[in-house]
Amino acid sequence: MIFLPLETELFYYEHLFDSSDNLRLIQDFCVSNSSGTGLERYIKELAESDEQDGSARTYLVKDKFTHELVAYFSLKTGLFTIDADNGYFYSISAVELSNFAVNSSYRENHPDAKNLGSTVFAEFILPLVKYLRTFVGLQAIYIYALPQDKLIEHYKTMGFNRLDEEDEKFVHQHVKPKYDDGCIFMYQLI
Repeated sequence: MIFLPLETELFYYEHLFDSSDNLRLIQDFCVSNSSGTGLERYIKELAESDEQDGSARTYLVKDKFTHELVAYFSLKTGLFTIDADNGYFYSISAVELSNFAVNSSYRENHPDAKNLGSTVFAEFILPLVKYLRTFVGLQAIYIYALPQDKLIEHYKTMGFNRLDEEDEKFVHQHVKPKYDDGCIFMYQLI
């Protein structure tokens, strides 16, 4: 069994409300790629209200020595459905990685820090999801990725898969949130 809280030699994570300083800290979060402005807007303007109404839980990954914000991620419960080709469908119980971004300022301040997204996923997100699995039925983690080839390939290296075109269309018609319009559904069985 995995015990929380998680920390590594370099990083630790906190829930958004664990420290009174976190709400100030997130205001300095930035994403350098213009396609990620929604992720920047989310952490600065929407994460707090999603916390308060129970829509999502947001976690901040911080540098263990400088306490700088390295990345953040938000999780929420969900499911996705796969067409069974006989008029029925399968429901896959899952956790949605609804927001996930690395702080560009941290990258600039620490140019030697490599693979931050993969590290955060492997050392914080996946263990937390597997921990949740010890309490509730959970088969997968999924994400609606921005439609960029480089990002899609990066998620594939982290173990995410795409559905075939027909099944992806089915998912998009049944469970894809409006705000993820244009994004690519990817999943990973756990």
